[in-house]
Amino acid sequence: MYKNFLIIASKLDEAGINIATALSQFKMSNVTIQFIDSEIIEDSGMPTELINQHDFIIFASKHESAKKDKTLSIHAPGNPSRRAELGGQVNKLCPTSAFLQKQLFENLNQLTEEHSLAEKYKVTLECTHHGPLINKPCLFIEIGATLAEWRDKRAAFVVAKTIKKTIEELKTNPYNEIAIGIGGPHYCPSFNKIQLNSNFAISHIIPQYCLPITEEVIREAISKTQEEVDFVLIDWKGVGVAEERDRILDILKKNNINYKKTKEIK
Repeated sequence: MYKNFLIIASKLDEAGINIATALSQFKMSNVTIQFIDSEIIEDSGMPTELINQHDFIIFASKHESAKKDKTLSIHAPGNPSRRAELGGQVNKLCPTSAFLQKQLFENLNQLTEEHSLAEKYKVTLECTHHGPLINKPCLFIEIGATLAEWRDKRAAFVVAKTIKKTIEELKTNPYNEIAIGIGGPHYCPSFNKIQLNSNFAISHIIPQYCLPITEEVIREAISKTQEEVDFVLIDWKGVGVAEERDRILDILKKNNINYKKTKEIK
């Protein structure tokens, strides 16, 4: 597994600053914290040399949304579509870990409950989206969605404690089935349930609004998952029209990729 971790936060991002500052209060010999001058989604501002010296990168960041929902969220970066409006490159995804994302999500749910923040914040996965594009395995962990939440020191502490707990207790689980997800909305309700309450560990999630999906992106999501992928999980209703489901199934059959419907997962 990963031995040393780099936490990146932007000096322009109050949520990222607060998470990184809270994390710095813990004594962790295998963690480096780096503040950058640019927006965290911009490729040009990445400390490439420092990134290459570490095994796993965690981006601590704010989250913005039109609905301004209060969220603590986790996702892998990348652009599984024909647009790259927020950093990265078209149809390119970052490497990531299903094991680490699952354990980070479990710990974030647990600590949000323990610190009495569950009534205020929804803990959720997000689909794979935005930059930067880097060549090291990575994840985003974010506080959303307004200045009030970004300045919430209790939320920042819970996120920091989640990072600490996950890094210190990170383990491989030979019983986990590794998957990528396809379909559904941005906040992944079906995949949230599976990630938290089943034996599946999910890495990249490609939402309905990125469809029609290409064979290139499916292969990219699988190859950029650090663990060997066992299944593609399909949010059947969340894919939309039958023609799109059939097209996805044709791609999976062509590439000998197993799949399951999310509703089949206990």
